[in-house]
Amino acid sequence: MRVNLSTQPSGSSASGSGTLPLTLTIRPACGIPGDYERQMDSDSLMRLLRQQTDLPSSVLESFEKKLRMPLSARLLAVELSETVLTDIGYFID
Repeated sequence: MRVNLSTQPSGSSASGSGTLPLTLTIRPACGIPGDYERQMDSDSLMRLLRQQTDLPSSVLESFEKKLRMPLSARLLAVELSETVLTDIGYFID
């Protein structure tokens, strides 16, 4: 399923280079209702994206840099399998 991913910082890390707590919003890319929010950290999200998507490393590196900024970071039209979506709590009917 293609989804849009966006993040909002939900706190700060103890060190400047550590993992950051964030709120991940998953929204279907086709525009149908179905938003889902989940608390997670930046390291877990990046590990998931590296292991479960075929996004180029340059895209992932750019997204990871944006995670460290105070504004939201977004990835549009990311293909995630139903298994991955279910594992993170997003249920598909």
